[in-house]
Amino acid sequence: MAFEPNLKKKYQEEIIPALTKEYNYKSVMQVPRLSKIVINQGVGQAVADKKLIDTAQEELTLIAGQKAIQTFSKKDISNFKLRKKMPIGVKVTLRRERMYEFLERLIRVALPRIRDFQGISAKLDGRGNYTLGITEQIIFPEIDIDKINKILGMEITFVTSANTDEEAMALLKEFGLPFKNNKKN
Repeated sequence: MAFEPNLKKKYQEEIIPALTKEYNYKSVMQVPRLSKIVINQGVGQAVADKKLIDTAQEELTLIAGQKAIQTFSKKDISNFKLRKKMPIGVKVTLRRERMYEFLERLIRVALPRIRDFQGISAKLDGRGNYTLGITEQIIFPEIDIDKINKILGMEITFVTSANTDEEAMALLKEFGLPFKNNKKN
């Protein structure tokens, strides 16, 4: 039997029935699901220092467990000394098993390592997607703090198949993302 991530099993066995009951879905296919997780790191300082982009790419590959690719500028901006097609960031898109594994590591290991952590903000984009900004990459255990030469932040976008923010929020809460308790449920 092939390996199945814990959160995928939890989604199939607990989350689907819970959301079906809560929103009265007629079919299992109506239940919102996590389509992909995109991790994006902007490295604007790479314009001056070319080694920064390679370091960021290696670190993001370690964090995600999948090779990160470089993103390039689309146009020239002389004020920022930026030329077209210069590397200015790295990104990685996770799907299926790797996506669930990363989400579990994020929830159980990385987020609790943030200093003075009170939960993550509960703002979605209006289309059922959620972006989480992280200020330091050192919260991930895969990163060796002694080898860090620059603290870089990243954005983690959770893309769901939900039609509304309310359904997406219910899905992400079921997965265990620690949202701040602004409103009492």
